[in-house]
Amino acid sequence: MSDFNDQVIADFNANGGKPAGYFEKADVLLLHAEGAKTGIERTQPLMYLKEGDGPCFIFASYAGGPKDPAWFHNLVAKPDVDISIGDGTTMKRVPMQARVLEGTERETTYARMARLFPQFAEYEEKTTRDIIPVIKLSPR
Repeated sequence: MSDFNDQVIADFNANGGKPAGYFEKADVLLLHAEGAKTGIERTQPLMYLKEGDGPCFIFASYAGGPKDPAWFHNLVAKPDVDISIGDGTTMKRVPMQARVLEGTERETTYARMARLFPQFAEYEEKTTRDIIPVIKLSPR
């Protein structure tokens, strides 16, 4: 997965925030979160769901894996993060505040993502976790 993510990050940076290949038609951001134990910044490419010019949502799907991804634990421990986004020409780095959604808010947001990208419905069916966490990122 590391090699795959490294390539997505390289494509993202080379193409003004628009990766190619598998993510060509998806909205992708780079999440910059500090390691909970190490304090080292980690960068993770993630598909996201936009909500106008305001917040956006990311999903700790881990492709339906049995546990939450490491970046999710870092984000819960240190919710002040940055994201990099771009329009294919220019990129910008934006400070954000992360909040894990619960209940109806989480269910509604995940369902929207699953309608747009059916693989997210498959991840939810496949996982043995109780839920796949949904995180709201709001400008800070």
